[in-house]
Amino acid sequence: MHREYSADEFRREAAAILGLVSNCRTLNSARQRLFERVTDFQFDTASGELEHIPGDIVTVRDAARALRSVLKERSDKISRFSVTQALWDLARGRPREDLTPAFYADIGHMIMGVEGRTPHRRPGEYELNEKLSGRNAARQRSDELDVIWERVQARLDSYPTGLDETAVRRRRRRRHRVAEALGATREQWNDWHWQVENIITGPEKLVELVTVSDEELQSAGQAVEGGLPFGITPYYATLMDERPDLGRDRAVRAQVLPPADYVAEMIAHRGERHRAFDFMLEHDTSPVDLVTRRYPAIVILKPFNTCPQICVYCQRNWEIDQAMAPGALAPAKKIEAAFKWIEEHPAVREVLVTGGDPLGLEDDELRKILDRLANIEHVDVIRLGTRTPVTMPMRITRKLAGMLGSFREPGRREICLVTHFEHPYEITPWAAAAVDRIRRQGISVLNQQVFTFFVSRRFETAKLRLALRLLGVDPYYTFMPKGKEETASYRVPLARMLQEQKEEARLLPGSRRTDEAVYNVPGLGKNYLRATQHRDMVTVLPSGERIFEFHPWEKKIAPSQGYLGNDVPILGYLQRLEAIGEDPADYESIWYYY
Repeated sequence: MHREYSADEFRREAAAILGLVSNCRTLNSARQRLFERVTDFQFDTASGELEHIPGDIVTVRDAARALRSVLKERSDKISRFSVTQALWDLARGRPREDLTPAFYADIGHMIMGVEGRTPHRRPGEYELNEKLSGRNAARQRSDELDVIWERVQARLDSYPTGLDETAVRRRRRRRHRVAEALGATREQWNDWHWQVENIITGPEKLVELVTVSDEELQSAGQAVEGGLPFGITPYYATLMDERPDLGRDRAVRAQVLPPADYVAEMIAHRGERHRAFDFMLEHDTSPVDLVTRRYPAIVILKPFNTCPQICVYCQRNWEIDQAMAPGALAPAKKIEAAFKWIEEHPAVREVLVTGGDPLGLEDDELRKILDRLANIEHVDVIRLGTRTPVTMPMRITRKLAGMLGSFREPGRREICLVTHFEHPYEITPWAAAAVDRIRRQGISVLNQQVFTFFVSRRFETAKLRLALRLLGVDPYYTFMPKGKEETASYRVPLARMLQEQKEEARLLPGSRRTDEAVYNVPGLGKNYLRATQHRDMVTVLPSGERIFEFHPWEKKIAPSQGYLGNDVPILGYLQRLEAIGEDPADYESIWYYY
């Protein structure tokens, strides 16, 4: 980043706005004057008083809405910080040592947006000639679209999938190395039981099988010493390159190798993790053990409290003890009590069996659970939440697929599988074959991606969507990372997710962008990010963190409280991108998403 965001620069850039309040005697008079001027800018732009292209008008509208929101007195009260006070102080030359460059950058861009001074980057080199019509206009438009896609394709090509020939050869060599080190025959490697028996659970085996940095090895060792869940399947270890410095496997490593800040935070709260890390407030939405209910017609059932592999940013890191920990299957009496509760609530039409990964169970154990659910008359959809197609695809045997397919009764009961491919580099021939075995049983496969920093480069997630559809997997949800302190290094600004949806996903064919962007609100469930009526921007803190008020889904159905969530400073995010070789200028429009 070559620009300095300082108080002096901010005063120069925002001189017109600050000049309005420099002689105000009270905070409220400053607030009123700023509010009126912002509204006047928007009015003048929308009325045609000022010359703007349509894109500018939209930016002015959005920036004005956001700036008015942070200027409100209510915003000061609920956030305990006043942007209005900060602007008033700066206008009068008063020192504000609490304000950081990230604050100046965000508020400065917001003011630029209101004033219509935003830079524009056109994705194509063509502009439509307004004098053209019919076929001539259509051909020129088509040429413009070709240029746009040419640039998109160049970005897509920079992210290899695990199906690329070079990646397949690379993984074949890796598989040979890992299998040889573990003394595995081909038959053993293909047996999911062997994979489970040889899960990497400590730094000694990790360094033997995977090329890791000193920092990665140290964090893994501290995690294990601190009693944190840690586990990597031998198969998934082969997805990590011998040359991590090239960055191809960055997202793969981030899935399972915990960063130092995560380990420190988890260990600090180890004794109270059920209170500290239950971000979704499952304790408050669990009417009976093993069941979580946030919506009228669907519940979560958690009979099996472990997984073959541990994802660092797991929502339920407060529940999981260790990869494939013994005794993870709940007692039969407790599972039956959960079934009886579901039977007593006919509003429940759908059950998501997750946990823990239910496909970590033996076939017979899983069949018992599905049999019991299938005998509940009002349950007509059973979902299985599993990451085994990604982490241990040999678990999806023909026998398992056939057993799952046997529970389908078209018109009466549907079975579907929800998985979690995080990055195109995780898509391998093994994973493709596992998905195909499921799909041939008539079972739909959906994908939920967590939009972490490690998958957030331009068109990185777009590449995942394209690759998934060719597997027969439907992109389903794209989640903002939970606002959990221990996973801070995974989080991205909400604005980046909106930018990705509007400027990258939107360029894909409709069948490839079927996912919904959501933020999970504690205790309440999914907040749909594409619709601005579901949230309000409250303020920008001195740190540059935006605070949003997320409105619950049932706000017009029943009285309910919203949720205040702190976002990631945009400036810090752009600096992190620059550190891995990205040009922040390619993301410049991020400032104008709210």
